Amino acid sequence: MASSPETQIQTLREELRHHEHLYYVDDSPVLTDAQYDALMNRLKALEAEHPDLITPDSPTQRVGGKPKDGFVKTPHSRPMLSLDNAYNEPELRAWDERVRSALPTTETIRYVCELKLDGLSIALHYSPGPKGSAHLERGITRGDGTIGEDVTTNVRTIRSIPLSITAEKLKAAHLPQTFEVRGEVVLPHAAFVKMNAEREAQGLAPAANPRNAAAGTIRTLEPNIVAQRRLDLYAYFLLHGEDKQRGDTLLPTHTETLEALRTAGLRVNTHARTVDSIDAVLKFIAEADTLRDTLGYEIDGVVIKLDGTAQQRRLGFTGKAPRWAIAYKFAARAAVTQLLGVAFQTGRTGKITPVAQLQPVLIGGTTVARATLHNPDEIARLGVRIGDFVQVERGGDVIPKIVEVAEDPKHPRGTIEIVFPTHCPRCKEPLVQEPGEVDLRCVNASCPARLEEELRHFSSRNVMNIEGLGEALIAQLLGHALAEQATEPGAPGPDSGTWDEPAPNSPESDSAPTTEPTRTALVHSVADIYALTKADLLTLERIGEKTADSILSEIENSKKQPLNRVLLGLGIRHVGERTAQALAEEFGSMELLQKATEEDLTRINDVGPKVAATVNEFFSNQKNLDLIDRLRTAGLNFTAEKRVRGTTLEGLTFVLTGTLPTLTRDEAKEKIESAGGKVSGSVSKKTSYLVAGEEAGSKLDKATSLNVPILDEAALLSLLQS
Repeated sequence: MASSPETQIQTLREELRHHEHLYYVDDSPVLTDAQYDALMNRLKALEAEHPDLITPDSPTQRVGGKPKDGFVKTPHSRPMLSLDNAYNEPELRAWDERVRSALPTTETIRYVCELKLDGLSIALHYSPGPKGSAHLERGITRGDGTIGEDVTTNVRTIRSIPLSITAEKLKAAHLPQTFEVRGEVVLPHAAFVKMNAEREAQGLAPAANPRNAAAGTIRTLEPNIVAQRRLDLYAYFLLHGEDKQRGDTLLPTHTETLEALRTAGLRVNTHARTVDSIDAVLKFIAEADTLRDTLGYEIDGVVIKLDGTAQQRRLGFTGKAPRWAIAYKFAARAAVTQLLGVAFQTGRTGKITPVAQLQPVLIGGTTVARATLHNPDEIARLGVRIGDFVQVERGGDVIPKIVEVAEDPKHPRGTIEIVFPTHCPRCKEPLVQEPGEVDLRCVNASCPARLEEELRHFSSRNVMNIEGLGEALIAQLLGHALAEQATEPGAPGPDSGTWDEPAPNSPESDSAPTTEPTRTALVHSVADIYALTKADLLTLERIGEKTADSILSEIENSKKQPLNRVLLGLGIRHVGERTAQALAEEFGSMELLQKATEEDLTRINDVGPKVAATVNEFFSNQKNLDLIDRLRTAGLNFTAEKRVRGTTLEGLTFVLTGTLPTLTRDEAKEKIESAGGKVSGSVSKKTSYLVAGEEAGSKLDKATSLNVPILDEAALLSLLQS
């Protein structure tokens, strides 16, 4: 007796899922492609005859329609933090010492070593499915770590990500039906080579490297294209799906986490090892370095994590990274090539940066044609001239830089000296060098190059997050013709400016590209972004109705960004993310911050005299005040939740050392600052109290020698209450 269509469909689905796992996760297929396709076609035919039996987790449903409104920005359940880096053995051993000093000596410490994959971080949310299973509900990119983009339609096309996990697998992995997986999406080398061959056949520029290609692919609005690219995912983290406590992992150890992910059917990198000493970590790093060119995908280092999750929670986090994990970055990859010329860029703050124009060379899978030379002092230190052959490194495998001149018979020296301009390459105003600074700066606030960089900075993901306001659109808004201006991956970053004319003695000076406006500019300051209309945007090249609507929607949504992002967007010198956050929390409004004196500013922990002076100077400038008024009128968020501070410890400076019985160091710092005190990282004659726990170390010795009063946790709490 023939089985029912429902039974046949279910049997085929289970068989296909089994073979997908063998092929995409275990790398051990037992069917040929033709045999697999035959099974898939049988399932498609049965589902076509019985459409009421189609389910979202069927293998036939991996590729769906593209999102109607692009990718929706979605907050993460907990922040996706970055990692601190170590670049050599002493830095790694120092981190190991910090970990051990923060934990009781009686506890066993183990580390898990994993390859640092060079791809795109993703968060996968699973929720309850039928018959005790879990099904893939949502996939979110890392974004800025707090808010990512919902790319579920594209994530579903990645075959190493299960659309559903059976109740049996959940039970074997000790997982609930609701949980969150975090992992890295990578583009294997073979898929990268194939993709570039196809792009070149279509007359398109090849992608620069697999990491950028993976990031671009996951954000492609056509899921069928994503499916063809053959992205892969390696899972490395498990979080509770409902408990929103930051960093609340599911299992007692990271070793168990990796095993649970593997048991549940996700792909976990096989090159992972649990060790019990920093020497064993270093051995793993050495082995991993030798594997780099044989893996079939990009890695740029090794990630080391404390194995015990209870220990992880006790160590906690800094503002940007966990204290219980670190990334060991491999030495930069290098190559020798010729310096053909030097261009000078005008950055957002007016800084003039020399940029080497190189004979293109392949370094670690990326073609490098430009590299930063930093400033006149660096050029003098290197003794570099145009025509020299130079060793170029991708620092941290990302930013290219010249590290030395090749001096040997095979590489003759160049003869043309590098001459710095005396006037801004863009606005032609005289450059100035402020006392005590190496850099030359353009101080013309109306310089078009500075405005271009201000717009890029203001609209970037970590600031106002205006998706779509990219380099090409900004160029048109400033009145330039649309041209191929994409900065190559690895070129100098946000404050480095536009590519401008080479030095007068550069071989390319006669053919320097012009960037003069060819149409009326629509934007003359960042405030003008909020006055743009649909009619304005439709006058630009390659901007249609949908794109214009999307850009205007992004601009409108940016008004909801918190005050600290607005402060960061203003481009005040020396004010980064952490300082902007501190200013917003301290003053609670733009109005109060504008009225702050330098003395008021230096009372904040993260603000020293130099930062206070530049902040005060910024708010003393009438043009800046006019800009702020326009942004206020546009409706940006100029208020924040002010941190409430007491006065119990006002005027007192504390230093924390060792492990306290119940408080983490962050909790103790928060209590002190909330009571008006200040926390410093080092002991000096100005220290009011040292708060010491177990394993206090050298700070305790120094405090004793300086007669600084020493408190334990109980005494600190008593002082806070007094």
